[in-house]
Amino acid sequence: MAEPETPPAVMARIDAALERIEAAAARKAEAAAAITRRHGALRTRMAEAVAALDELIAKGD
Repeated sequence: MAEPETPPAVMARIDAALERIEAAAARKAEAAAAITRRHGALRTRMAEAVAALDELIAKGD
C-alpha cells in the first residue's frame, strides 16, 4: 500500500495543476485574440474588395 501524501506534497500538486490550467487558459485567450485580429483584417479586405467591385460596376454602366 502506498503511503499517503503529506499536506505540502498535496499542495505542490494542486499548485502545479493550477499553473497548467492558467497556462492553458492564457494560450486559449491568445488564440481567440489572434482569430479576432484575423477576422477584423479579413472583414476590412472584403469591404475593400466589394467597394472596388462596386466602382467597376458603376463605371461599366
